Amino acid sequence: MDYLNLLKSPLFRNMSTADVREVLDNVQHRIQCYDKEETIFLQMEKADRVGIVLDGQVQAQKTFPNGSMVNVSTRSAGDLIGPAAVFSKNHRYPCDVVASMPATIMMFRKDDLLALMQRDIRILENFTTEISTATYMLQQRIELFSYPGIGQKAAFYLLLQLQQTGKNAVPIPGSVTKWAQLMNVSRPSLHRELKKMEANGYLHYSSRQIEILDPDGLQEMLSE
Repeated sequence: MDYLNLLKSPLFRNMSTADVREVLDNVQHRIQCYDKEETIFLQMEKADRVGIVLDGQVQAQKTFPNGSMVNVSTRSAGDLIGPAAVFSKNHRYPCDVVASMPATIMMFRKDDLLALMQRDIRILENFTTEISTATYMLQQRIELFSYPGIGQKAAFYLLLQLQQTGKNAVPIPGSVTKWAQLMNVSRPSLHRELKKMEANGYLHYSSRQIEILDPDGLQEMLSE
């Protein structure tokens, strides 16, 4: 097995290839492959598996009774899928998780993942950190959706990235289309707002990244 992407996983942070191989050799798991658009977890299905994306990309998609759908998150190599649902009291997946491109997933049953944590306390610490970080990011996303304007949503996202990384150059997450989906807005509307913000001197907009030129100006947008 190629352990490179496993070492990217937050679950195995600060562990060597030998460490990971040893714990996996003693804990049951399964490698599963999914075609593009194939469903990995079904919304409201019993949550009994946690996955690590080894290759490809998956999306969590929330469908509402009126038929509308929101792309909740995108996961790629090294990322965990399903941990919060598996360890919740509800034991149901809150979203569909679908392969947005062909994907390979390492799957653990709940008891097997617990056994993995018991074998190495670093895995338990890493898992706790990952769940806590996901909760924090969810709170930030709720704040993002509280802003009514598309420009405000973009400004909040950019300022959040600046705060977390300390860098004025913010990579566009995948593409402008994917970024728009994450904020639940249309691509043309987001593109138009970014151009307005560029004209106002707040940022420089290119196809791959946004360079923040005036953080104070972006902050003022959030107060409008």
